[in-house]
Amino acid sequence: MLILVAYDVSTETRAGRRRLRRVAKVCQDYGQRVQKSVFECRVDRTTYEVLEKELLEEINSEEDNLRLYRLSEPLEEHVKEFGQFKAVDFDGPLVV
Repeated sequence: MLILVAYDVSTETRAGRRRLRRVAKVCQDYGQRVQKSVFECRVDRTTYEVLEKELLEEINSEEDNLRLYRLSEPLEEHVKEFGQFKAVDFDGPLVV
């Protein structure tokens, strides 16, 4: 399944800036950054649960916002891309 992770971490304090870096690191471990605080992650059900748990351990629910979206298949009907950035084709070859 393809999950869209979006977050807004308060960076007014040093602790907040550390949380922001840790949240981004968790997301990078599971997917690709498509915008500054938005990641696409291709995961199975078990990996999704691990990802969610790791992210919830990092955020401060009183100051931050975390949203996880499951994108419906077929993706070609639900995801459109415009502009210069082209996402990695998770199903394509790793080396061209």
